[in-house]
Amino acid sequence: MPTPPSLLVVAATIAVENAVRYSIAASIGWFGVHKLLGKKLWSRKVLQRGPDAGQIRREVLWSMSSVLVYGVVGAATIGAARAGWTRTYWKIDERGWTWFVASVALVIVVHDAWFYWTHRAMHHPRLFRAFHRTHHLSTNPTPWAAYAFSPWEAAVQAGIFPLVAFTLPVHPLAFLAFMIWQVGFNVLGHQGYELYPRRFLSDWRGRVFNTTTHHALHHERFVGNYSLYFQHWDRWCGTNLPEYRARFEEVVGRGAMSAEIGSDATSPRNA
Repeated sequence: MPTPPSLLVVAATIAVENAVRYSIAASIGWFGVHKLLGKKLWSRKVLQRGPDAGQIRREVLWSMSSVLVYGVVGAATIGAARAGWTRTYWKIDERGWTWFVASVALVIVVHDAWFYWTHRAMHHPRLFRAFHRTHHLSTNPTPWAAYAFSPWEAAVQAGIFPLVAFTLPVHPLAFLAFMIWQVGFNVLGHQGYELYPRRFLSDWRGRVFNTTTHHALHHERFVGNYSLYFQHWDRWCGTNLPEYRARFEEVVGRGAMSAEIGSDATSPRNA
């Protein structure tokens, strides 16, 4: 049996893999939407201005710091798994494909709860500056803000890996599938452009899933709208901002303004 790579190599591999995944997802959001379609979609820009000077550089640098933390936490978790301390399993046949797919969905649900409660906790005045202020430097976030955390918050975000590994039987590839979902939805939340259709909040989808407007409001107000993927925690705990629906409808209803894109009132600035 070949010798497994050292935990230092594992940490570096996890960090690089996270950096590549983040870069791909953020690049699609930035170059595909902001640059390629930005003028055409300007009426759907939640906050009608471009990023501040130096903002993207700051978001990328903090995100690269975060993936280093992910590498360290990931390697420590893999080390625990090698020692037999976790419920991680290595052969898909051990539990079959039905559980493999179900485990991805279960991890998404678990992470949504983890994110809501840790995110809400980090907004406590005693924790905010050390943990969460770095992320909120972007009041008008771009896709590059998806991983723009302080090292302390990055460690909290990375905590989902050991939490899952120690409590659920999850194959590493199932966790990777979850991470692809996670970064995709995270980038969407920081996209800045509302891409969902106008009727989204009027049917079951809007009662289940969050929108870009939902998270953009959180970055503007610094309170409320704490959830990541799903609506239920904010709804159950009364933390949905009351203006959310009206703001969404205002953003998606700006279509009549699209003909004025060339005017000073609606044209993108600093884009």
